[in-house]
Amino acid sequence: MGQKVNPNGMRIGITRSWPSTWFARRRRYRELLLQDVQITRYIRETLKDAGIDEIQIDRGKKVTVTINTSKPGVVIGKQGAAIEELKKKLEKRFGTPFDIDIHEIRNPDANPSVIAETIQGQIERRMPYRRAVKMALEKAIQSGALGVKVSISGRLNGAEISRSELFKEGNIPLQTLRANVQLSTRHAVTKYGTIGIQVWVYTGMVFKNIQQMQSSALTSPQQ
Repeated sequence: MGQKVNPNGMRIGITRSWPSTWFARRRRYRELLLQDVQITRYIRETLKDAGIDEIQIDRGKKVTVTINTSKPGVVIGKQGAAIEELKKKLEKRFGTPFDIDIHEIRNPDANPSVIAETIQGQIERRMPYRRAVKMALEKAIQSGALGVKVSISGRLNGAEISRSELFKEGNIPLQTLRANVQLSTRHAVTKYGTIGIQVWVYTGMVFKNIQQMQSSALTSPQQ
């Protein structure tokens, strides 16, 4: 099963939290859920070159949007001008007050969203896809990732028939639920058609340190 399903959705409630955290009455649930999708899509389209990873939405008196990005300077802008402009556009479009928080991705070379976006940009700039993928794999492993897998699908190098190629470095334990495996997808638009990009990254076991702490607490003498 782990080979077929999305590893992000499979681990929600186990090692990952929901990207949207709020409660609503039955009649408003559909409206707010659709609004979350529209907010996320709008931010990704507006900041498509800012290395955006996960967007988290929390609703209270205001809608708090947390943007995880590898390029916080691009999102914030000079003296905060870009983020204020984004906030005003969101408030005008959705008719509700917004707060925007920015979290920097500390290790972008091992982040699947950043890797997929980098490969997408290089393919659209006509770099050979094999070279783009191999460079990304090398950087990810050097940055501490324990395993990386990249799938490229479409009319590769302008071929008449579309095909898929898989590149892999290290280990990706898709069946182990406590393994921190993340998936990101992108689409590169070329003159021959659309190239689909999927990136899996494994960075270690989520519960490893917790287990060590519990084991140490059990073996230590009680006061």
